[in-house]
Amino acid sequence: MRILLVEDQADLARWLARALTASGYVVDVIHDGLNADTALQTEPYDLVVLDLNLPRLSGKDVLVRLRARHQTLPVLILTAHGELSDKVEGLELGADDYLVKPFELVELEARLKALLRRHQGHDNEPLRCGALVFDKQERLFRLGTERLVLTRREHAVLEALMRRAGQPVNRERLFSQVFSLDDEVNPEAIEIYIHRLRKKLEGSDVAITTLRGLGYLLEERHGARPA
Repeated sequence: MRILLVEDQADLARWLARALTASGYVVDVIHDGLNADTALQTEPYDLVVLDLNLPRLSGKDVLVRLRARHQTLPVLILTAHGELSDKVEGLELGADDYLVKPFELVELEARLKALLRRHQGHDNEPLRCGALVFDKQERLFRLGTERLVLTRREHAVLEALMRRAGQPVNRERLFSQVFSLDDEVNPEAIEIYIHRLRKKLEGSDVAITTLRGLGYLLEERHGARPA
């Protein structure tokens, strides 16, 4: 899951990005509204955490422009403005949730999970591909009866493939789900994580196939022995 964090306080943004990254999210940090508006038009985000007091373009204007483009991704406003009128205005402009600073990290993460669940249509059923199961609520993989131990980026790659199991996912899409805008890496790095995942899926009835010109395909291998 890829989150855009729009926050002009550098220390807060750095701390929050680190915490969310540790929870398994890919986080892009932008400190002003104008660049955030541009990123929202070009990058595939799953959720936005948006401050209101931003330089160059206010958080409210970012939100208005987002909804004017009919983009439906969930937005959580994170701001020091805690008056009832501020909350009502933010929600009426199109925000999905509103959290006032200072806040507890555990509450923010719970709200983000709830927003993502709602945006995905209240579907909490695990995703399955052969013996591989992804628990969307716990955000963990199991292969057969065993938990699959993955690094953060391995998890991001496998989740992107799992959500489109049986369909090819191109390298560019995987790259955007795994690396933030600040990561200076070559797109070829995706192949490293694909290789590691193949090793961890060896011996099971699930495989990652490379389709030339199309990307990578996670599929059940019929006739193979389940894990």
